[in-house]
Amino acid sequence: MATPGPLNLATTYLRLRTDNSAETLTVDDQFWPRLMSGKLGTFHRECLVTMNSFEATWNAWEMHPNGDEVVCLVSGKVSMVLDIDGREKVVELENAGDYVLVPRGTWHTARTETRCAMLFITPGEGTQHRKI
Repeated sequence: MATPGPLNLATTYLRLRTDNSAETLTVDDQFWPRLMSGKLGTFHRECLVTMNSFEATWNAWEMHPNGDEVVCLVSGKVSMVLDIDGREKVVELENAGDYVLVPRGTWHTARTETRCAMLFITPGEGTQHRKI
């Protein structure tokens, strides 16, 4: 049985499973290394729901080959940059609730100079990264 909460996406992420159930995932300093090493599974046809804060431009691009990603602004301002056919498409997220739907297989990154928080619904299987 799921924990009713309250929970917080800054400290407890969610795995949305193919059977429409959700699993809570505690965030600690080893969360991302465990995820990247496969210790949390492959996320085959599953999504990871996270909320992250940052105040600088990302130092890498990422791409999700197995589904569209929802990126929603919670606070601050951010420019989401999508590589569409070798050209940069910039989507400005300026108001809480603004979001971009990043198409499957599209390289993307974020640019900001102010503190912002964002909600991500990510089809995690096969995610790729490349340095800027």
